[in-house]
Amino acid sequence: MRSKDKIAYFYDGDVGSVYFGPNHPMKPHRLCMTHHLVLSYDLHKKMEIYRPHKAYPSELAQFHSEDYVEFLHRIRPDTQNSFRTELARFNLGEDCPVFENLFEFCQIYAGGTIDAARRLNNQLCDVAINWAGGLHHAKKCEASGFCYINDLVLGILELLKHHARVLYIDIDVHHGDGVEEAFYFTDRVMTVSFHKFGDLFFPGTGDVKEIGEKEGKFYAINVPLKDGIDDTSFTRLFKTIISKVIEIYQPSSIVLQCGADSLAGDRLGCFNLSIDGKFLSLWIYPSLCIIANVTGGGGYTKENVARCWTVETGVLLDTELPNSMNL
Repeated sequence: MRSKDKIAYFYDGDVGSVYFGPNHPMKPHRLCMTHHLVLSYDLHKKMEIYRPHKAYPSELAQFHSEDYVEFLHRIRPDTQNSFRTELARFNLGEDCPVFENLFEFCQIYAGGTIDAARRLNNQLCDVAINWAGGLHHAKKCEASGFCYINDLVLGILELLKHHARVLYIDIDVHHGDGVEEAFYFTDRVMTVSFHKFGDLFFPGTGDVKEIGEKEGKFYAINVPLKDGIDDTSFTRLFKTIISKVIEIYQPSSIVLQCGADSLAGDRLGCFNLSIDGKFLSLWIYPSLCIIANVTGGGGYTKENVARCWTVETGVLLDTELPNSMNL
């Protein structure tokens, strides 16, 4: 990173205490593990640390429908059987279960990404990190793929108040469908997603032919990949595509979703990337005067997730960590 860069880091310990259920692959405890590693390697001493505000329902409704937000606010595990019609309507169930403190969980991770965008807008930092964010599948009126509130869309909407063009980059193994869908008809946000495609892999979207529509035509870029892609191939693709996108689109702000399920050995993933290969995606920032909002995302082998996001924090701080941290 540029030596003068100021990094803001958002974390609330409560976000890692929720429990999706005994057999569910999403383990928010990975966020506590990440934070403890960040502290152990003294990375917090090089950043400004903030506890995010809990996003208000009215803030969540900047993108999501009010009835959906209101339902998330009032549904509880002990009352959900009385709302079977609404559960089906809003796609809550096996993948997106109702659990204790669900709404507070959403408020915290969404609040972090919104706060990050506001600090960037006010020129109070150059890079803002919210590893709890990056839940890119949530739609306007429904949950999807372990995601309830789409914090990325909310953060981008905030950035658009001050920036004419925002570039969204998604390196999760799953297609960033919720973000792409939200901005599919506008040229003010360019979405670029690198993901596994085919073989009925979730969410089933992200074909190279999906390019946006109306004013947004050619402003959605999808890079569908096959099982087993390695560091060399991914890095070559990423650098070639992103460097050209930045040259042509000239964004003044970047939002990067760093889903860690693209790592080798992930419980739900199928790529063969190492942490070394994955953090190359963060090398787009040096020498570029572009502010950046960095979030987490998927990642279901939690020890690997914690190591990955800690190393990536180090990269953003221009701080090299021991080789034992890498896969």
